[in-house]
Amino acid sequence: MQPFVRALRDGLRYWHLLLLALACSAGSAFLWGMNIAALFPIIEVTLHGKSLSEWNLERNVQSAAAIAKFEARIGEIEASDPQAEDLALQTEKDALGAKISLEQAHQVSTARMQPIFERYLPSKPFGTIILVAVMITLATLGKHLFGVTNTFLVGYVSARIGRDIRSRLFDRAITLDRRSFQNTGTAGYATNITSVADGLAGGIANFYGGAVTEPLKILVCLGGAWFIAWRLTLCSLLIAPVVAILITWLNRRIKTLARTSLERSVGMYHVILETLSNHLTVQAFTMEDFERERFQKSTGFMMKHSMTATFFHSLTGPITELLGMGMICTSIVVGSYLVMNQQTHVLGIRMVDRPLSVSSLMVFFGMLIGASDPVRKLSGIIMAINTGSVAAKSLYGMIDAQTKIESPAEPREVPRPHRTIELRDVSFSYDGKQTVLNHVSETFQFGQCIAIVGPNGGGKSTLVNLLCRFYDPTEGQVLMDGVPLTEMSLKDLRGRISLVTQHTEIFDESVMFNIRYGRLDATDEEVIDAARKAYADTFVSNMPDKYETIVGPGGQRLSGGQRQRIVLARALLRNPEILILDEATSQIDVESEELIHAALSEFAKNRTVFMITHRESTLALADQVLEIRHGNMKRFAVERKKAG
Repeated sequence: MQPFVRALRDGLRYWHLLLLALACSAGSAFLWGMNIAALFPIIEVTLHGKSLSEWNLERNVQSAAAIAKFEARIGEIEASDPQAEDLALQTEKDALGAKISLEQAHQVSTARMQPIFERYLPSKPFGTIILVAVMITLATLGKHLFGVTNTFLVGYVSARIGRDIRSRLFDRAITLDRRSFQNTGTAGYATNITSVADGLAGGIANFYGGAVTEPLKILVCLGGAWFIAWRLTLCSLLIAPVVAILITWLNRRIKTLARTSLERSVGMYHVILETLSNHLTVQAFTMEDFERERFQKSTGFMMKHSMTATFFHSLTGPITELLGMGMICTSIVVGSYLVMNQQTHVLGIRMVDRPLSVSSLMVFFGMLIGASDPVRKLSGIIMAINTGSVAAKSLYGMIDAQTKIESPAEPREVPRPHRTIELRDVSFSYDGKQTVLNHVSETFQFGQCIAIVGPNGGGKSTLVNLLCRFYDPTEGQVLMDGVPLTEMSLKDLRGRISLVTQHTEIFDESVMFNIRYGRLDATDEEVIDAARKAYADTFVSNMPDKYETIVGPGGQRLSGGQRQRIVLARALLRNPEILILDEATSQIDVESEELIHAALSEFAKNRTVFMITHRESTLALADQVLEIRHGNMKRFAVERKKAG
């Protein structure tokens, strides 16, 4: 529950809106109770055909008669027992004195109300009914106005919190180190940013909305019933502890199911993203049936837990309704006995101070019925809060995840451009078991072009990951001008680098957007110039919308070679001091590759270039060649040749 409380505290930033929403809740609850209380004058007028002014005067006369009767009885007791020796008579005398005080208080109240009734209320019975009906209509309108305002304010606050949570989670995802990100996976983040955040927003809305409004309605109605007959109200609530125990048990069960459903939904998202992202492979290997079965299996698990949750959710209504009906039925039995027999006791237990009238009992029933409806609605609110609680635990757990790769508090400065990049006794392992790089040491001078070759899995891409500080070495250090990369600002380090990999990452935007992603402040002319250097301008110019052509998800409307050239143009536009090419031309035809090599030969001047390649033609650009095999590095000096 702690993460959900934390989410609620986040909502207190909008305390002024929540305070206004609370005022609306209080107003709505008050008018809810007043509408029920308005039954009293209607019933009184209907039963006796008198206006409220006449009814009030009659009540005053009845109180005076009752006082005279009680005083006469006290006189009889004092005459029969002048020394007050009979304990039973003295007890009766004390009780009569209390009744006299009660009737006198009632007389004071009626005397105060009489001028108001005579001045502002109709003098005719039917006029009284019309006035009360109009007031009920206006009160209902006001109640709904308060309700709509409360819903809007609470909805706004919950939406703002949901948006803030999504933003924080998105920010955590894009700044998290690669190892930690891969532990959660794209499906995990997608699920939490979308549906889980919705669950939290719903829980917050129900807490600040329904969990405040409905209990206030219950309190107002029970308060009204308490005012009429507090002992009878307590009697009506005898079943409440049993219902509370059942709801507590149900609450825990639903929370467990919500947590399981969340885990299953992540698995479903994983299947969806993985299958649709590899759409071509699925069809090429005719794995449609397999993926269909895998998806059915994941959704089957979700359906199973959903049906279990639905069953337990369905129990909340009957249980809460049991409380409401228990209250009403108890009050009907006891209250009817008191009214029909004009008694104040049941089985020797005092229920009321004076016999109830039919009107009072009907309003008492109305108050209990008015309390039972919010109790019923609380079941749905409890479910939403449970879902929000589980969602908050998942979301805040991910938000609080600490990245293992972060900038130091006081980063050290390195001149631009750098002079050297050094690997000092570097070892690295992804899992702590298998070593990918084994005590590698090497120094690279600014302006060098280094080709990195070797078998797959030898550690070439790992070296690139360390240079970009996507990972930190398990042992040793990577340094720039003698400064460890761990002591540099990440923004400063990566701002010096352009990275092009064989796994081209293209956004579902225009060609212009994808190239400009390398430097957002670049002009259109600079973008086009970078495209020309990467030999992308030729095919882009033949597109229907040229540089404004939308390339589709993952660049699916482009060929592999076209995607690589756009990504290369993005890297060239950045104008980095370090250019890293990881099989950057692997999908480009030979003729285009030769042209790109010629452009790279010119572009590589006055910058450090690392090229991972399997093509001999690329080696012509290199000053030296590094071979990485089974985690070990060998250096070969070569004579640099100009491509083309």
